Amino acid sequence: MAKIIAVANQKGGVGKTTTCVNICAALSLMDKRILLVDCDPQGNASSGMGVSKAQRPNTYDMVINGVPAADCVVNTEYGDVIPASKELAASSVELINKERREYVLKEAIASLYSEYDYIFLDCPPSLELLTVNALVAADSVLIPMQCEYYALEGIADLMTSIKMCSKHLNRRLDVEGIVLTMYDSRANLTVQVENELRKYLGKKVYDTVIPRSVRLSEAPSHGQPGVIYDRVNRGSKAYMALAVEFLARSGK
Repeated sequence: MAKIIAVANQKGGVGKTTTCVNICAALSLMDKRILLVDCDPQGNASSGMGVSKAQRPNTYDMVINGVPAADCVVNTEYGDVIPASKELAASSVELINKERREYVLKEAIASLYSEYDYIFLDCPPSLELLTVNALVAADSVLIPMQCEYYALEGIADLMTSIKMCSKHLNRRLDVEGIVLTMYDSRANLTVQVENELRKYLGKKVYDTVIPRSVRLSEAPSHGQPGVIYDRVNRGSKAYMALAVEFLARSGK
């Protein structure tokens, strides 16, 4: 039975998709059966895994048109993907009139649970209905965040959203962990924010941090996760270390 992890942050530009793509690829390299469901209309997780944003059927077809999840799966060298497309941007409006609208994604992917060890849901960078669907479908939430002042406000808002979802829609939902991205130990603010997070959230913050890396930024333009594009890069090594820590914590 798969463990379902939503990768979420209501603030954009924090390395959310980069983290989702690279932890999926890293776990795949460790012989785990991985599915990445791209729920972000930008479709960057899809292209980062080497899948065209024009690929059909996709997440939109699955949640809006009722196409079976298995028909939407694209196999790649780095794990399986259900890709996204720009049509997803309208999905929150289209979902409003659906019965059990918060549970559409969960019910759509339920048939795939036995096929994978982990299913990762790359969420939009906002708390829209599609993100709520991902939180309802998930067992836990992995939160990438940048070490900057405004990120602290964003993490507080996200934690509130997770608690509300857990209270009203998905009682099993918990925080999988918080991973610090674009980390620069030379910056005083980075260290201050890290210290604050570790003080208040303790073991929820991963020991592994992801440094700033040009090579990680280059990788999507080549249709590859960073851990594949340049395996010896320090950013790639950090994501491999994060995957090891993730497995140790998840108990699977």
